[in-house]
This record gives sequence, C-alpha cells and structure tokens, in this order.
Amino acid sequence: METLELAKQDLHKKDFLDIETPHIDYVTEIEKLKKEKNAILLAHYYQKDEIQEIADFVGDSLALAQQAAKTDADIIIFAGVHFMAETAKILNPSKKVVLPDLLAGCSLADSCPAEAFSEFKKQHPNHVVVTYINCSAKIKALSDYVCTSSNAKKIIEAIPKNQPIIFAPDKNLGAYLNKETGRNMLLWDGACVVHEAFSMEKLIKIHKEHPNAEIIAHPESGAHILKTANYIGSTSGLLNYVKNSKKKAFIVATEVGILYEMTKENPNKTIIPAPIEDDNTCACSECAYMKMNTLKKLYLCIKHELPNIEVDAELAKKAIVPIERMLELSK
Repeated sequence: METLELAKQDLHKKDFLDIETPHIDYVTEIEKLKKEKNAILLAHYYQKDEIQEIADFVGDSLALAQQAAKTDADIIIFAGVHFMAETAKILNPSKKVVLPDLLAGCSLADSCPAEAFSEFKKQHPNHVVVTYINCSAKIKALSDYVCTSSNAKKIIEAIPKNQPIIFAPDKNLGAYLNKETGRNMLLWDGACVVHEAFSMEKLIKIHKEHPNAEIIAHPESGAHILKTANYIGSTSGLLNYVKNSKKKAFIVATEVGILYEMTKENPNKTIIPAPIEDDNTCACSECAYMKMNTLKKLYLCIKHELPNIEVDAELAKKAIVPIERMLELSK
C-alpha cells in the first residue's frame, strides 16, 4: 500500500504525531500559518465538522480536483484521504501537497490493487478503461478516463456506444451507471465498506418512524439500498437536492460527515443518517479513514509541511492524462 511506503519518510509518523502541543489554539494557529505560507486548506465533506468549518474550500471529489487544478497557493493542505492528495499532487507537480495523516487511505482504492488490475486489463484489450477517482495513481495511469460520481454518466456517454468499457473499482457505482446509460460495462469487483454497511431492515424501520422522509442515497451504496431511494446522486448532488427540495425530512445513505453541511444549509429540515448493520457503532456510516484527520494533525502538518505527498514523475505523467480528460469533459 502506497501510504505505508510514504510513511517511511525521515520524520516518522509516530514521532510526528506525538509532538506535544500544549495550550495551543489550533484554529488560530492554523489560520496564521496558512497566511504565512500562502497555503490553501481543501477539505472533503466527509471530514470532521471542525475541519470543514475552517477549510478554505469544502467539496466533493470533483470540486476538490477542480480547485486543486486552479489554485495559486504554494502549499496545498488536503484534509481528505490519500488518493485525493495524490490527485492534487499529480495536478500540481511543482507545489507542495501535504496530508495530515499518511495512513488516511480508502477501502475502495484498496480493493483494486494495481498488479491485479493490470492483468485484468490485459485480458480485455479492446476495452477502454474508466476509473472512479477513488483509486491510486497507479490505477489512474492504467486508465483512459477518470470520473467522479458527479460526472460519471456524462463521461461514459461521451464514449461511443459501440466501444466496450471496463469500469473500476466500484461495482455498485458501475452497476448503477450501466442502468442509467444502458451500457454493459465490465465491472471490477470493488466496493466501499462505508457505503456497503447500510442495513435494509433498519432502514425500513427508521422510515416507518419517519414516513414523510425521503430516502436519498449515494450511488456507491448497494443496489438494494438504491432501489428504496427517492433520489440517487453524488455528494454535491445530495446536498443540492435537499437544499432545493420542498420536502422537510430526509434519510441520507452516505458517509455521515455530509450531515454537517447539509444541516447547516437546511436548519429547518430534519436530516437523518441511514442506519448500518453494526450495533457497536454510532449506528451511522462513518469512514474511519476520513476521520483520522484532526485539528492537531492539521496544525502539525502545516507547521512542519509534512507528511508531504510525492508521486513518481513518470507515473504522474501517465496518470494526469485521464484526469485532464475528466476535467475537460466536466467544464
């Protein structure tokens, strides 16, 4: 796993995070350091509330990639997970990109190892490869197009209908897109554990308790959950749907971090996280990787400009091609 390789930098992760920071107002210091270093803080909607609150820009994967591509900051601080920071580095090879915790990975990205996918691709040489952005740089380098849940349908529909497609790594998103586009894409067998955790039995129960609530879901969720949904959309799509809807209550099947922005934008609406199978958790679907970033780690990350993300130049040269195709098609 690339994050573990990167964790072997001279400043070891454990030593770095164990640095004592007594009596520090992290928010004040982070803001001060951003100005001093001409740094921009990008955060995903799944980050902890307090990180979203101080970010210069909060968005989904597409918006974050677009923001990273156009920033004039000298340092990009990425409050997200490894593949996101990696994408920002590919788009900005001359800039410093730092991630608060190098071990903030992604279960979906991990479900698609580069060597195995390379062999899979060789078995289907007449297929073009469309990969969801939630994958490693090595997978992007094996791709013809990258997409996000916001623009996946548009990108697939830009490919001639008679052209066979491999879609990776998310089988749930791929199956949803096959249904939406009428394609028969060959799907890699990968998935996000966060979006596969929802319980149909508990969802039915909570809907009975809130019969007027609409169920809305991210397309990474399993097909059984998507069948119940009144609306299916990307992270930004879910936010916009709730904001523009006349309905007053929503059960939301995606990572629970989205509820912070959703509630802030809709203070008079009832927002309920879709329940998951595990009774030993908060009963909502939470990405442990996304929640690894903290204000302390963020402060240390900006102060020491570590851990920094590096991508091999030749690998980045290959990976940027499908990313730029995505950005061009997304204009």
